[in-house]
Amino acid sequence: MEKCAVVLALSVWFLLGGSAAAATFSSKLIHRFSDDAKVIWTARNGSAGNGVVSWPERHSLEYLELLLGNDWKRQRMKVGSKNQLLFPSQGSQTLFFGNEFDWLHYTWIDIGTPNVSFLVALDAGSDLLWVPCDCIQCAPLSASNYNSLDKDLSEYTPSLSSSSKNLSCSHQLCESSLYCKGPNDPCPYIIEYDSDNTSSSGYLVEDKLHLKSFIDHAVESSIQASVIIGCGRKQSGGYLDGAAPDGLMGLGPGNVSVPSLLAKAGLIQNSFSICLDETGSGRIYFGDKGLPSQQSTPFLPIGGNYETYFVRVEHLCVGNSCLNKSGFLALVDSGTSFTYLPPEIYDKVILEFEKQVKARRISDQDDLWKYCYNVSSEEPFNIPGMRLKFALNQSFEIHNHIYSYTETEVSLLFLSILNL
Repeated sequence: MEKCAVVLALSVWFLLGGSAAAATFSSKLIHRFSDDAKVIWTARNGSAGNGVVSWPERHSLEYLELLLGNDWKRQRMKVGSKNQLLFPSQGSQTLFFGNEFDWLHYTWIDIGTPNVSFLVALDAGSDLLWVPCDCIQCAPLSASNYNSLDKDLSEYTPSLSSSSKNLSCSHQLCESSLYCKGPNDPCPYIIEYDSDNTSSSGYLVEDKLHLKSFIDHAVESSIQASVIIGCGRKQSGGYLDGAAPDGLMGLGPGNVSVPSLLAKAGLIQNSFSICLDETGSGRIYFGDKGLPSQQSTPFLPIGGNYETYFVRVEHLCVGNSCLNKSGFLALVDSGTSFTYLPPEIYDKVILEFEKQVKARRISDQDDLWKYCYNVSSEEPFNIPGMRLKFALNQSFEIHNHIYSYTETEVSLLFLSILNL
């Protein structure tokens, strides 16, 4: 096709008074570096060189590089951030401090203008990102109160951030508008968590979350994304006793969660990943859908809505035995340390585990840890593995389904799957 011109005919039908009249439209497609395009450019700009260093010679290296550059631009326009991963501006690393910070996983994030750093807990069981703010009742923020910290934690002050603005009671994301006196009042929030008497309350603001991005391992770039933040003025329960002293990032599927807001803004695909190693530390990425080869199972709606991450387990397997009628719904929650089973499933698992474990059970343990076994080197033992089986024969091996420790030169093993 020497002139690189194509005539495209489009047919559109109109219904007029019960009869059909046909209209035909034609459009001439011209290659951007063809002779026709050169004539049009010259007519508009006076010469081919006005605004263009040179008109590329067809099939030259410059010609191909210009085409390639244009393809990249169009791909970014079409697919936006399909392959883009975002992570906190201070890095993707997640941190684990054990008992001092209530066994939760954390990461550093930056909020506001100028940016202020917060060490937030990561919680897939809730939605809101909140931080201590204009505090009435908050956890201690001085590093002197914590063995694991080498710098003080922060308190957020919306009035000191030039990019901060209150979320009004009339905003569509305000779920507590019934408690408002007027539509322009700041939207209040109160979240009560499953832990006894643990809550956070305050009001909602919109501000910038500082992130970095890379696409297919390209050079990192900085992004400031608008997110909803809870100005946590008053905390209670566990939030005053070591858990999330500097705030919490909800990663649930709700409208105000960070992953949902980033996806709605077109910055990422609606997904995220947290990958942890044996020490509890790891990485968090927004927009990560994992490898195509990995196994997966769908999340399930509850009451028609995707408010939490529920999955259906078809069977629970102990060793090579997959138990009958052992299916159940399970909540995936990064803030929970143990796996909890419904009582009727738990009893089946324990019965099968006892058959296979081949270790002497210690009978004087308390009720919570009553399935405790002697696995010292003097006695042979076998610990069966455990797997969760999902639809389409997808399976997930349960790692660390036992805990062990040494007491007076005797190694003990606890089954770490508990009864609800």
